[in-house]
Amino acid sequence: MAYVLQVDFKMDGPFGDEMAEAFSGLAKSINEEEGFLWKIWTESPETNEAGGIYLSKETASKYLDKHSKRLAQFGIADINAKIFAINFKLTGITKGPV
Repeated sequence: MAYVLQVDFKMDGPFGDEMAEAFSGLAKSINEEEGFLWKIWTESPETNEAGGIYLSKETASKYLDKHSKRLAQFGIADINAKIFAINFKLTGITKGPV
């Protein structure tokens, strides 16, 4: 079984290249998480939001708890998060990268 974790939150920046530079260490540490497969980073400077979509072999609830604490260190507290199981048959039909 694989799971998708969707996370988003309000953030005043940085965005774009500045965000990539500021969070490259965090990105590298995410690769070390148990069961982690990939993450898509999301951002919207227009609405001051950021987040990501994670694919994991695990339920992702353990990672969500750890990541929420890490975001709190950046002053981010109001985090929206959802965990979904993946339907592999339908995802395969629509060429999902799992």
